Amino acid sequence: MRLGFVLREVFAGLSRNLSMVVSIVLVTFISLTFVGTAILLQAQINQMKSYWFDRAQVAVYMCTDFSTLGDCDQQAASADQKVVIEQRLQSTTLAPYIDRYYFEDRDQAFANFREQFADSAVVDLVSPELLPETFWINLVDPQQSELIFEALSGLPGVESVVDQRSYLDQIFAVLNAGSLTAVSVAILMLVAAALLIATTIRLSAFSRRRELAIMRLVGASNRFIQTPFVLEGIVSAALGAGLASLALWGIVRVFVQGYLADALPATVFIQTSDAIATMPLLFATGIGLAVIASYISITRYLRA
Repeated sequence: MRLGFVLREVFAGLSRNLSMVVSIVLVTFISLTFVGTAILLQAQINQMKSYWFDRAQVAVYMCTDFSTLGDCDQQAASADQKVVIEQRLQSTTLAPYIDRYYFEDRDQAFANFREQFADSAVVDLVSPELLPETFWINLVDPQQSELIFEALSGLPGVESVVDQRSYLDQIFAVLNAGSLTAVSVAILMLVAAALLIATTIRLSAFSRRRELAIMRLVGASNRFIQTPFVLEGIVSAALGAGLASLALWGIVRVFVQGYLADALPATVFIQTSDAIATMPLLFATGIGLAVIASYISITRYLRA
């Protein structure tokens, strides 16, 4: 097989169907961008889970004069009841599972509340008496929060025991739904790209039907005839994968690291190295799709 002849055929095919080639590049670029976005979004979710779940605390909210939950009956927790909670936390039963804990009184809770909602009008409607005093507990293993529930729920003076991971689960459920949506769109776009590649290859073969007929008459093998068409699909898909890789790198570099990381400094974010790590997969997906679609298309055309 002469490499020069094959390369000339590839260039000729790309030149004759330039508009279709541009369409393939664009569709492949968009579909692979969705694929890469879904991969990076899942990586971000996993990083955030690992980061926040390890830092999630269990909150033991004490009764206030306005509490109606549990056994509070609008009666604030007494000093003795708070001592009982602290003794339970320091007991040999719970202490091995607790990394650390601290008590937040009403004044501290109010100060934190004002700082958290500094720009909200709700700050003027809240007073320290409305906020519960709280024991904040960090566990050695956050998965063992059920032990705190069993040990402290229902004790006198306890309004409720809340695992912060329950709030995180709701957030990550939304993020996972977004990731699945990106995957679904990516699959549809990949199917469209495969169909467009197959159609382009058939049109390219049809436009060179006389050349193909002559090649078959002189004894050229099917493999020799198919190779330029498959390479056309590979070149187009590779260009789309390259654009998708650049787009993902730019998104992570400019938006994630340049904006989100500054806006949310307390959160861990993916790095440009994560985007670079997805690039081989994008090229493999795009080129693999092009090879399959091109090969099937030209093979069916030659058998017709």
